[in-house]
Amino acid sequence: MSKTRQFRCAAVANGLLLATGIACAAPAGVNYAPIQAGAFGSVLSGDADKEPVKVAPFALRSTPVTNGEFRDFVLRHPQWQRGKIPATFADGSYLHDWQSPVDPGADKANQPVTSVSWFAAQAFCESEGARLPTWYEWEYVAAADETHADARRDPSWRARILAWYGQSSSTPPAAVGGSANFYGVRDMHGLVWEWVDDFNALLVSADSRNQGDPDKLQFCGAGAISLQDRENYAVLMRIALLSSLGGADTTNNLGFRCARGNAMEAK
Repeated sequence: MSKTRQFRCAAVANGLLLATGIACAAPAGVNYAPIQAGAFGSVLSGDADKEPVKVAPFALRSTPVTNGEFRDFVLRHPQWQRGKIPATFADGSYLHDWQSPVDPGADKANQPVTSVSWFAAQAFCESEGARLPTWYEWEYVAAADETHADARRDPSWRARILAWYGQSSSTPPAAVGGSANFYGVRDMHGLVWEWVDDFNALLVSADSRNQGDPDKLQFCGAGAISLQDRENYAVLMRIALLSSLGGADTTNNLGFRCARGNAMEAK
């Protein structure tokens, strides 16, 4: 059994995940962009001669989940409020920047929620009949710019993304709703880092799980130097961060968005 599957089973056993039949519909106004099937060269593929990764059609939330949306979720499901969620499913920094367990503050309502664990992110997605995207799904959509499905070879696209990575991690994120990419999805870059369902399958070096503070890994891609396309430093840093985490971990710049459709194993 995969670690991700073990995490989910443990949470269900403790009555926290919502897969057993609570709410399963997205609120009005939540947009899921349709993503057509395709194939691409994943940075995880290793050698350049590996077969392309095949991605089945799915739908992806057009923006990250906001503080306001997560506030509504914890009001409906108080077991996920700060101070009530067991330590097994969220560390001590869970939603620490909210002014109360049920109020992020009016000025934060449209900002992406951060300091949220994988368990809490998965539960939120299940509450609206969705799931977290897989890494391949996320990487596939994140490769797009405004006009091309795959802009990874464009030096200006890479430079624009890296400019955000150079900003201080203490800077509060802006509101969601940036420019739409080729698929109609917004804020894949330049706002927050994002959980994926299979984050713990991204282990790329023994060192990357022994760095102590996961926030510090946002600025270190060293754990991913063995991967394909090493020039795409931004995506390698994301892998280094995600591969360092446990399901209960939170960081100041890590949020999430949800996906719909059957996640098929890449071939």
